[in-house]
Amino acid sequence: MIDRATVDKIMDAVNIVDVVSEFVHLRKAGVNYKGLCPFHDDKTPSFMVSPSKGICHCFACGKGGNAVNFIMEHEQVSYPEALRWLAKKYNIEIKERELTGEEKREASERESMFVVNEWAMQYFQQIINTHPDGKAIGLQYLRSRGFRDDIIEKFKLGFALADRSALSSTARRQGYQEEFLVKTGLCYRKESTSELVDRYAGRVIFPWINVSGKVCAFGGRLLDSRTKGVQQKYVNSPESDIYHKDHELYGLYWAKKQIVKEDKVYMVEGYTDVISMHQCGIENVVANSGTALSIHQIRLLHRFTSNIVLLYDGDEAGIHAAMRGTDMLLSEGMNIKVLLFPDGDDPDSFAKKHSSEEFRRFIEEKQTDFIQFKTAMMLDGVSDPIKRSEAISSIVRSISVIPDHIIRDTYLHDCSHRLGIKEETLISSMNKFIRGDMEEKEKERERNQRRQERLEAEAAATANGAQTSAAQAGALDSVGANAGADDAASGVSVNVASNANVINLNTVSERTKEVERLLVQAIIKYGDIVILKNVECEDKGHIDLTVAQYIDYDLAQDGLSFDLDVYNRILAEAVAQSGKQGFCAEQFFMSHHDHEVSSLAAQLAIQKYQLSKSLEMKPTVDSIRTNVMHLITDFRLAIVEQQLKDLQTQLRHAGNDIERVRALLIKHRDVQIIRDQLARQVGR
Repeated sequence: MIDRATVDKIMDAVNIVDVVSEFVHLRKAGVNYKGLCPFHDDKTPSFMVSPSKGICHCFACGKGGNAVNFIMEHEQVSYPEALRWLAKKYNIEIKERELTGEEKREASERESMFVVNEWAMQYFQQIINTHPDGKAIGLQYLRSRGFRDDIIEKFKLGFALADRSALSSTARRQGYQEEFLVKTGLCYRKESTSELVDRYAGRVIFPWINVSGKVCAFGGRLLDSRTKGVQQKYVNSPESDIYHKDHELYGLYWAKKQIVKEDKVYMVEGYTDVISMHQCGIENVVANSGTALSIHQIRLLHRFTSNIVLLYDGDEAGIHAAMRGTDMLLSEGMNIKVLLFPDGDDPDSFAKKHSSEEFRRFIEEKQTDFIQFKTAMMLDGVSDPIKRSEAISSIVRSISVIPDHIIRDTYLHDCSHRLGIKEETLISSMNKFIRGDMEEKEKERERNQRRQERLEAEAAATANGAQTSAAQAGALDSVGANAGADDAASGVSVNVASNANVINLNTVSERTKEVERLLVQAIIKYGDIVILKNVECEDKGHIDLTVAQYIDYDLAQDGLSFDLDVYNRILAEAVAQSGKQGFCAEQFFMSHHDHEVSSLAAQLAIQKYQLSKSLEMKPTVDSIRTNVMHLITDFRLAIVEQQLKDLQTQLRHAGNDIERVRALLIKHRDVQIIRDQLARQVGR
């Protein structure tokens, strides 16, 4: 368990812009930074990072928080794991007590798998650097491929011994559980004997390191002498809790900073292509390992750049690879260029024969816009009218998925000139595709909605009997509760409390929720500020009240509380901390150990639009006090108005029960008097 002093040290060292920039391409926007949100399909930058407050927030999906919240959400790790990630980044020593046996057993299985993979990577590296077979076979092979020793070390390349039990036996001797050797895919069990077998025996090892620097998988390649006649040169880790092939891109961990710097990424097919380009001096490169790009991989890349260049072999397989997944890239707003290498070259071989400058110059001169590339590939030498029509339809289909209207129009105009077809014809064809996509999305939305409604109806039917009985019992209990009109006019607070049993206060209106949110926002931003001085208190004499203490005291007079438990926890903690020296509500809640609290604090503290410091108007104690008092009155008014609505509903369902109707009317009159008095106070 990490002690509080270490947590404070980590939070003091953290730079939110520095942390978020590891995963999101940020641009300066006034005093803040903006980028595409990593938590949803963001087309326009909605993700705001405030260096002054140390928080981030997406104004579209609502996710964000401080640096710890961001790492927890982005990497799907626990609070302690996020703290350790930040401590490692800022070279802070973690001081924590030894975990008990029970705590160790309850440790995350996911983290255990990462630990095993980290050990395996070091094991494979040790073999290739120190074991006679590793040096003679594995290291010699990599050197024969032209890889320098520093590049081999950079990519953590290794070697697995031919003995098919070498890794598993070593792992067990060092205390690693067989369960995780199997779950990570490092080993598998023979069906006949259940004996553990090393998956990568006799292969050169390429570790997969995810975007946050954790080893999530491995790729093992047979040596050249063994690949003759073998279809599967590479064996990769199977799908697991920590590795999903369509979520990862090889090389992204080493490429992400350079991708952001150059605002461009090169996409290749294999491990060696990535490594050779790095050795050549081109680092903004990733590989999809020969599979079609998935939406997850595209969105992962889009966090860093919108510009992608596909680098593939010039043969038929390379052309096919260049075509795969491109419509998906276009639909996600990516700008695609394509380059096919000539004369049997691929990025690996070409990089070994040219310098970085020569390689970059070749790419700049030979890369082609994807739509132009597709037009040339599909129509080259095609004279058959039917095949030509199908090719043109495919090109227009690709253009139709591009979200930017101007880019679409530009491509259509260019295609019209290239193909000799009227632009109106192409536009008409494109609109058919767009309408078809919209109709399909609408059908899918309707199907999902009907499915959801059916599930809700089934749940409601199950609970309906119990809810109806409870509502009837509550209504019968409330009959006879009547505060007279004179009493109602005498004091708002007393009457809200005395009429609380008129209806079910669990019914919370949207307006009540909004006022609650504004009150909690005031607690987070100004909870430590004293707004009333020398207030007489029966128990403590004369005291000063902070915003948090005033809200707590005022609501307690009527026995009121917030609907959400997290709001009540924030208020209680703000009150408890108010007497402590150095308490700053905003800082306290944004660095709170509770993920839910700190995320909410960040959400309520950050503003989408922020004036420069010279124009910013700082709130005064008087303005804060006036605003808080107004909000509290508005909170009561929202509750009372909801009470009136619920009473009206009960009256509509009272039927011919005269006694019940009369009792409800009396209650309605009493609550209405309170409503009118509160409305006058807030100027309504």
